Formats: sequence, C-alpha cells, structure tokens
Amino acid sequence: MRVPVTHVAARVFGGLSLSVVAFQLALASGAPWGHLTMGGAFTGRLPTGMRVAAVAQAFVLSAFAVVVAARAQLMLPRWYGASRKLVWVVVAYMVVGVVLNTITPSGSERAVWLPVTLVLLICAIVVARGGSRRTPWP
Repeated sequence: MRVPVTHVAARVFGGLSLSVVAFQLALASGAPWGHLTMGGAFTGRLPTGMRVAAVAQAFVLSAFAVVVAARAQLMLPRWYGASRKLVWVVVAYMVVGVVLNTITPSGSERAVWLPVTLVLLICAIVVARGGSRRTPWP
C-alpha cells in the first residue's frame, strides 16, 4: 500500500517539531545554548523571560504539529475541518521563521535552524495543499 505524500510530510513535520520542542524545553530548563536562539543575543543560559518565551514557543510548535497531523488525517478527526484554514496559519508562521532565520546575525543559529525551518515550511505547504487523499472522516 502506498503512503500518501501528505502523511510523509506530516510525519516529518511532527518529528522535526518534536526535536525543536525538546530544544526549546532544554533552553527553558537552563541549557547553555542561548547562542543558537533569539538572534544569538544571549550566550549560555537564557534569562528568565526568554526561558518563558522558550516554553511558549514549544507550546505553539506542538499545537502546529497537531494541526498539520489533523489536516493530513493522522489524528483528531474532529479537527479536520478547522485544520483546512489553521494549516495556513502554520505555513505563514513558518515563512516568518524562514525569513528570521535567514537574516539572524547569529551564524550558528542560521546554520542550525534555517534548514530545519525550511523543511518545516515545505512539509506544511505539502500538507496544506494536499490535505489527504483519503476520504475525510465523517
């Protein structure tokens, strides 16, 4: 049986999102990786306010992964209808992420996160444009 490309894209999006969420939660817990985020403005551990922002980012990205999975019909069938529009919010957010990771003054941040954000964007577009080839849930 052939796996729809939207399912592959949604799974890649979910796996990468899980990695980024883990990174954000590590930052929030005090990991000394400040040079890899927020434009490299902080070296070492992030200050408290930025650690709270890292938790917020982890939450947002987790929600986006759920939206993408719902649009690809991998989970939460009741979200399928809403995901038709919400997935475009994910796409727009990822476009902003690609732009910001392209112009960041931190070479380390750009080297790590630009490719990740670009793949997330491509996956989100694939899912947004394709939905799922299966019949939608009732």
